[in-house]
Amino acid sequence: MHYDVVTREYNVSCTVGKAATLTHFEDLLMQYEPMISASIRNLNIFRDHEQYKQAGRIALWQAWQRFDEEKGNFTPFAFKSIRGAMLDEMKKENYLVEHNLHAEEELLEIVDERSIFVTQCSTDLQEALSTLSTVEQQLLHALFIEGITLAECAAQANISIPGIKKRRERALLKLRDILQ
Repeated sequence: MHYDVVTREYNVSCTVGKAATLTHFEDLLMQYEPMISASIRNLNIFRDHEQYKQAGRIALWQAWQRFDEEKGNFTPFAFKSIRGAMLDEMKKENYLVEHNLHAEEELLEIVDERSIFVTQCSTDLQEALSTLSTVEQQLLHALFIEGITLAECAAQANISIPGIKKRRERALLKLRDILQ
């Protein structure tokens, strides 16, 4: 029973110690928050302020964890850490923007090329279709645009399915010859 009391007291003191450490960083953060804001202004960051403030806060935390008192004053170390983290964040953002921009430009070029190709093909196809007879045009329209089956086309034209296949084959051969 005595052991439990000692253990509980130890756990309480550890918890208090962690809370005291956390409070110490919160005080440090309140003290250095103006430095974070000043770094944002000095780096001419005009958007995504919260993103850069958070990067600065994380950098301050990391600087606070890594700081060695024997190597000098904390303030210049914190300043360099905060500024470096913000510059890294800017590099990441610029990299993403640059690569996304190039990808978007390439995609637009592909879309433009395809639309030009489709427009040209559409014009050529319209001219080729105009050389077919009306019956052949109606058959191809029914099969490829309306999606009517060969059996339905054969029933409408009062001929056999092999007869419709032969008409379709002849019409497509004419189109191929014209389009080549």
